[in-house]
Amino acid sequence: MTTRSSNIVFSSIEEVAGEMITNQGDSVLARSETKPVFLVFLRHFGCTFCREALADLSEKQDSFKNQGIDMVFVHMSDNETADRYFQNYGLKDAVHVADPECAFYKAFGLTKGTFTQLFGLNTWIRGFSAGVVGGHGIGSQLGDGFQMPGIFVIRNGIIQEQFIHKLASDRPDYDQLASCCRI
Repeated sequence: MTTRSSNIVFSSIEEVAGEMITNQGDSVLARSETKPVFLVFLRHFGCTFCREALADLSEKQDSFKNQGIDMVFVHMSDNETADRYFQNYGLKDAVHVADPECAFYKAFGLTKGTFTQLFGLNTWIRGFSAGVVGGHGIGSQLGDGFQMPGIFVIRNGIIQEQFIHKLASDRPDYDQLASCCRI
């Protein structure tokens, strides 16, 4: 796989993971060599479904940690803005990678959403449920509003499991994804 964006060229997921430097100064590849990494590519922070995902994953963080799974987020914002959002959702020690140009999203095969994926009837219905009923609301767009999210479980630089969103409103079964590589 070769991906080009802003003069960055990647030939493998392992190479991409080696270039993904976290807010703690280490790479996703290095982290995946010590334990499985639950790599969550988020939509922009203003998105109702991004906020819902942060709330869901906040509830899972202790369980994942006890299972030896390292949760790492990828976002399209700067680290300071991301830290504020993570803290608001009880993820104050979140490990994350800033990718404002979406180069890593692209390298992992995450595409821009179509009209139906972003604004279709199912997305509107789930948006009402998550935003109004679930209380996640809507915020300002902080990043590419067309970028689709995804989740990858990586061990030793190799994808063990993945969830590629078909709709912006998809809500993955996080426990099922993580079950592939508990240590």
